[in-house]
Amino acid sequence: MTLYEQWLTSAYNKQGQVNEQFWDNYVPREQKIYEDILLNKLTEVKGTVAELAEKYDVPTKYILGFVDGINETQEKMYDIKELNEDTEIDLKIDFEVLYKKMVEYKADHLYSLPQWKLIFSDEQLEKFTKEQRRSKTIVNKARKVGRNDPCPCGSGKKYKMCCGANI
Repeated sequence: MTLYEQWLTSAYNKQGQVNEQFWDNYVPREQKIYEDILLNKLTEVKGTVAELAEKYDVPTKYILGFVDGINETQEKMYDIKELNEDTEIDLKIDFEVLYKKMVEYKADHLYSLPQWKLIFSDEQLEKFTKEQRRSKTIVNKARKVGRNDPCPCGSGKKYKMCCGANI
């Protein structure tokens, strides 16, 4: 069984539902990895999957989950399905990009870590959070058709007497 298959069978049941017990165990360990990275201001995490698992005292499938989570912040993304214990991992960490991704994915257990304050000021963290949330806000600028406006179908009738009559 590949690491990816181990990860899937642990994290989800056969019906594809989340395995709460697994995630209750995984999340605090993932936090410890990020705490170490932030505390030591590591801009690079290198090693094989097995070496990183040993360094952070977690099962190898947890490293796969960690890489999967941080993967989108990388210039060179890893194919998670292809990772094995001997795969060499070289993660380049841009703290601003990482923080914004955590906000985007609503991983509040990660972006609210106190270690972020060792890297950014409170003002910067607030600015990044607002920027990220604003970038995902959709503003509908389409003109709304009023009841007494001409119908957009081109019939010449008022909207309320044409296409809007059935609403």
